[in-house]
Amino acid sequence: MITSEDIFTISSQKQFEKIALKVFRFQYDNNLVYNQFCELLKINVREVKSIQQIPFLPIQFFKTHDVVSNVNPIRETFTSSGTTGIITSKHLVTDVTLYQESYRKAFASFYGNIEDFVVLALLPTYLEREGSSLIYMVKDLIELSNNNKSGFYLHNYNELIEKLIALDSSVKNVLLIGVTYALLDLIEQQKFQLKNTIIMETGGMKGKRKELIREELHQSLCNGFGVSSIHSEYGMTELLSQAYSLGNGIFECPNWMTILIRDTEDALTYLQPGKTGGINVIDLANINSCSFISTQDLGKKYPNNSFEVLGRFDNSDIRGCNLMVV
Repeated sequence: MITSEDIFTISSQKQFEKIALKVFRFQYDNNLVYNQFCELLKINVREVKSIQQIPFLPIQFFKTHDVVSNVNPIRETFTSSGTTGIITSKHLVTDVTLYQESYRKAFASFYGNIEDFVVLALLPTYLEREGSSLIYMVKDLIELSNNNKSGFYLHNYNELIEKLIALDSSVKNVLLIGVTYALLDLIEQQKFQLKNTIIMETGGMKGKRKELIREELHQSLCNGFGVSSIHSEYGMTELLSQAYSLGNGIFECPNWMTILIRDTEDALTYLQPGKTGGINVIDLANINSCSFISTQDLGKKYPNNSFEVLGRFDNSDIRGCNLMVV
């Protein structure tokens, strides 16, 4: 039996691979959709000895199937954003405490104690619908900050502008997390010179603006907010963990998450560091759904296990992930 303690106390690559193989066998035995996928690939479970041999479920299955690894009641259903006519993904969560533990521990490992921050959220598109895992996470972080100045903002930009300037000048540590197009809207209304504020973009133009390459986007945000770098969050509906970039678009994963880069011409072949290919994610917090997901994102991995997101496959849906078209 694999426990949350097994997952969230991983401290080495060897330990990660050992737990990942256990999770693979568990999901093969208990996840009907994943089992059928493995059977179609003629996978012999006993022959899978490394994470490179584990089959990765295409992310599209979260749109068409119930991807679950137990028979427990569904406690939360997270859904992806999408324009009219697009089938959205759904992540059926039987144990929401795994999600809470994942994002709380990941945030702490990258940023320290949440109570050291005032958390401001500019996430209008997500707030205006139900089922957003990002809203669930940020709402909890706002509450955990234990600061009555933390909160969500919808379209009340003037109030947010006043709050940002006041907090930043009072030497408070501020985290402004926002959907990309809304952050751009904000700096069109007000140019800032922030000294004590982290700007974190979650990606997504949501059809409101044209997509920008990351360098152009981050330069505009740096100029508009008066900061030297832009932080980013890489997450998606189908995952219970997030990777973070503390600047320059280079992401790092928490210890229970990693990525592999697959050949776009051969999904079972993996590329060397520095080569561009499709992003496969292992998220061990997904133990009750599927921990091995083949995404529609393009990226490259570096020798220190950090990675960069470069775009998405042609003709894939525009999703609320941290993606910019190359």
